[in-house]
Amino acid sequence: MIDQFLNKLGSLSYLSHSTRDMLKPFITVNFFEKGDFILKQEEICRDLFYIQSGFAREYYFKKGKDVTEWFAGTESFCFSIESYFNNTPSNLIIEALEPSKVIFLSKEGLMGLSKNNIEISRLATTFFSYSLIASQRRMESIHFQSAKERYLYLIEQQPKILQKVPLSHIASFLGITQETLSRIRSKI
Repeated sequence: MIDQFLNKLGSLSYLSHSTRDMLKPFITVNFFEKGDFILKQEEICRDLFYIQSGFAREYYFKKGKDVTEWFAGTESFCFSIESYFNNTPSNLIIEALEPSKVIFLSKEGLMGLSKNNIEISRLATTFFSYSLIASQRRMESIHFQSAKERYLYLIEQQPKILQKVPLSHIASFLGITQETLSRIRSKI
């Protein structure tokens, strides 16, 4: 399992066998049941999370409501960007929506090794670049796409999402009410 994870990292940026061996002590595997928190509110995010199998939701609480930020399915990464970089308590919550196997890559290990290992430095740069691009695309979709376009794109990218996530979470992610989502779905 850890070798599969290292292969995934290697697909982002080349990692030699010796570099992979350097990373291994900073990788742990954790299992979460449905409803368990991968990252709790007010916890400092000290790891990058890779959903080996399962499904998770990232969300915030705002004025007594939870607001969905992102969905992370099998073979995807997630983390609290602000908490990770600023070493501050996270407002973002990451919850397993089904039993999930999650690989943790320690920030301490990744950042420490990146100071002296160009391969790991490139990996970190590539990973964080992808994260920034995904965040920018999300903001652009909210600003420039209609709710219907955002919904169609979501189900195109994650076709099983309707089986995994309540409509209330999908509506929240799209930035619309559940009633609006129902109207969109009835017209498709």
